[in-house]
Amino acid sequence: MAHATIYVGCTVPQLLRGAQSRIFPSHSPLGVLRHSAFCYCTGNGTIKSKRKMDHLERTANNFRQEVITQAKVCGITNESETVKRLRLAIANKDFTFKAGQWVDFFIPGVSVVGGFSICSSPGLLEREGILELAVKHTAHPPAHWIHTECTLDSEVALRVGADLHGYQEGKGKRHKLGTAKLHYSAKNTSELLFKKNILGLMKAFPGKITCCFHVTQQHSQICKELQPHVTEGRISEKDLEKHVSNDTSWYICGPPPMIESISKLLTNIGVPRNRVFFEKWW
Repeated sequence: MAHATIYVGCTVPQLLRGAQSRIFPSHSPLGVLRHSAFCYCTGNGTIKSKRKMDHLERTANNFRQEVITQAKVCGITNESETVKRLRLAIANKDFTFKAGQWVDFFIPGVSVVGGFSICSSPGLLEREGILELAVKHTAHPPAHWIHTECTLDSEVALRVGADLHGYQEGKGKRHKLGTAKLHYSAKNTSELLFKKNILGLMKAFPGKITCCFHVTQQHSQICKELQPHVTEGRISEKDLEKHVSNDTSWYICGPPPMIESISKLLTNIGVPRNRVFFEKWW
């Protein structure tokens, strides 16, 4: 039986080998990696945060590669008014990652360590030695540095973190992907990052990859190409309940309130917790 995968997300806004002394002084954030912290998600999937934890605290219990690798900024582009795409040339030729992984992002002179999802494919790294990140502008020091101080040839260091984690830690079965359905929410269409890439995938794999874009504050006319795929309003129970089946896995990506809201919605429509996965480090 074909296996379906549902991705639910919104813009918030998403390697390791070898590196360090030349970029980081003795007081660098690398020392912070030894600190322990509690898991960001409780056992029953409820997200709790009495204070804003930093990236390393939220992911303290996650597996990481042991080494850190150097990288140099080789491209900066504006994906939207609030999101920059960062292209990084990776120095370590043995460095690899899997689709869905994120990186610890170390910046010289910035004590806070960032955590960003990788938005490029492993294939791009294999072919060109390039890795890409999409970073939304916030007051968080690493994101603020990327938007205000980062330039071409800036040097940073990266370490790969784990893949998506589910509600319950365990030895989950691997599933062969049958179809992928994406519900993607943003304020307006200009904040729908990589929409052209997504439309291209839908055309290349008809029936296998589908997407519904949701916009919550759209004040301008939606372009003709996007119109058939755009719904005004937040992702609702009605949008998702038609996808419920025993063979469907659900992946959620977004800020904590959105993850908590969608998680409760999925519980309400009968989706088992062990079929729901989310990135827990925002």
